[in-house]
Amino acid sequence: MSEAGQAYAPAARQALAAFGVAPAEVRFVNMSENVTFRVTDSRDGALLVLRLHRPWYHDIEELKSEHQWTRALVEAGVAAPEPLLTTAGDSFTQVDVPATGERRWAGLARWVNGELLDHVVKRETDPAATLRYFGQLGSLMAAMHDQATGWTPPSGFRRHALDADGLMGPAPFWGPFWDHPMFSADQRDLLLRTRDTLHAALMRYGKPARTFSLIHADLHPRNVVIHGSHAAVIDFDDAGFGWHQYDLAVALVSYQDDGAFPAIRDACIAGYRSVRAISDGDLALLPMFLLIRDLAQIGWCGQRPELPRADNLARLSERVCRIAARFEPVC
Repeated sequence: MSEAGQAYAPAARQALAAFGVAPAEVRFVNMSENVTFRVTDSRDGALLVLRLHRPWYHDIEELKSEHQWTRALVEAGVAAPEPLLTTAGDSFTQVDVPATGERRWAGLARWVNGELLDHVVKRETDPAATLRYFGQLGSLMAAMHDQATGWTPPSGFRRHALDADGLMGPAPFWGPFWDHPMFSADQRDLLLRTRDTLHAALMRYGKPARTFSLIHADLHPRNVVIHGSHAAVIDFDDAGFGWHQYDLAVALVSYQDDGAFPAIRDACIAGYRSVRAISDGDLALLPMFLLIRDLAQIGWCGQRPELPRADNLARLSERVCRIAARFEPVC
C-alpha cells in the first residue's frame, strides 16, 4: 500500500466498523480530492467503495444530499454507486486520521464494476467503437437529466449552484481563474472581460427547466465506467444545480483539439437524443460551455498548486486565450 494509503487505512477500517462491514480486503485506490478505498466484504464477497471526504469541500448536509440523489438515480434505473447506511442508519460516519490530524466524513457505496471509459478509449483502435462508447455516455447523461428534471429533492436537500454566479461570477465556485499566475496582465484583462461577457450571456439564457437541474458536473471519461454494453457513472463529488450543456461540455472538453472531435461530439449528442430531446438552439450554446469548463478547470488548478499539471495548463491557457479573444455569445 502507498504511503497515502497507509496514512488513511486506520481511518478506513474505523469507518467500515461503523457500517458493520468486516473487510476481507481494504485496497487503496486513489487520493485526489477524496481518499478512496475498494473493500471486499468478508461476509458475502461484495465489492464496496469507501470514500473519506476532504474536510473543506462539503458539509454533512451537502454530503447527505449527494447520497439522496445517487440513491434516487439508482432507483430510476441509472447505473451509479448505491449508497449504504451505517448500523445506526446514517449515511456517513466521521473518522479521525491521526497521521494528518484531520477529521473526515466517510461514506460507503456498492462498487461499480467495469473499466474507466478513459482507459477504454485510449487503447481502442477502432474509431467506430470509440464513437459507440461516446454514444453510451450521451445516453447515460440524458437518463440522468431525465431523472433530475422529474425529481423533487426532499426537504433540506442542499447542493451548490453552478449558475451564472457559480461559474462566472466574481467568486466562482472553483476559484478565480483570471488570477492564475501563469497569465500576463493583458491575458488577465482579457479573461476578466470574457468572464463578464459569459456571465451576462448566462443571465440572458436563464434557467429553463428543460436544461437546468441537478447535474453531475464532472462527467468526464474518468468518471464513466464501461461494462460490456452498459455505462455507469461514478464520483458525484461536484454534483450541483446547473445547465445540461455543462455536463456535455465536461464530457467533450478534453477532445477539442483532436481531429476526431466533431465525430465524437456528434456521437455523444446522438446518444443523448436517443433518450432525451435537446433543441438545436440549446445545443448552439455548447461552444460557450466548453469555454466555461476550460476556465473552471484553470480555477480548480489554481486552488490545487501541488498537482503536477504544468504541461496541461500551458496548453489550456493557450486555448482559452485564443478562444476568448474571438468569443461572441449566441444568447
